[in-house]
Amino acid sequence: MPTPQAIVVMGVAGSGKSTIARALARHYGHAFLDADDFHTGQAKAQMAAGVPLSDEQREPWVALLQRELRLHARQGRSVVLAFSGLRASHRQRLRDSGVPMRFVFLHAAPAVLAARLAARADHFMPPQLLGSQLDALQLPDAEPDVIVVDATGPLAEVLERLIAALRAAC
Repeated sequence: MPTPQAIVVMGVAGSGKSTIARALARHYGHAFLDADDFHTGQAKAQMAAGVPLSDEQREPWVALLQRELRLHARQGRSVVLAFSGLRASHRQRLRDSGVPMRFVFLHAAPAVLAARLAARADHFMPPQLLGSQLDALQLPDAEPDVIVVDATGPLAEVLERLIAALRAAC
C-alpha cells in the first residue's frame, strides 16, 4: 500500500479551490476535504459580515487542519484538501504535519476572481473580501513543493494541466 499523502489545492476566494480539489480527489480516488468546513460558525459569520479573519484567528483552524491530515494518514487515506493557504506560515504548518504533500497554487487575474465571486450564491465569503485575501496572500514563489497553475479557463482544461504538472513533479 502506498504511503498516504495530501494534495493541497490553494488560492484566494474564487480561484476554484473546492471545484478543482473535488475533481482531483475523484481522479485519484482520494478523500476530499474542504478547509471551509473546518471554520467555526463565528469565523464564518465574521467573514459573511465582510470582516476578514486575522492571522491569530486562523491559527486554531490551521491546527485543526493539520490534525485532520494526520488522522487521515494514520487511517491509510490520501486526501485532497481545498485550503486558502494565504500565509507562508500556514502552509509550513501543514508541511509540519509529517504527511507527505504537494501544494497546488491556483491563480487567476483579480477581474476573473471577482466575476466568479459575484456569480456564486450561498457562500459565506462575500465578494468584497477578495481584496483582503489578495493583500494577505504571500506568494509561494520560493517554495519548491508548490505547483503553480493558471486557473483561468474551463474546468477540464485546468484539471488536465494540473494532472500533467503533478505527474511531471513526481
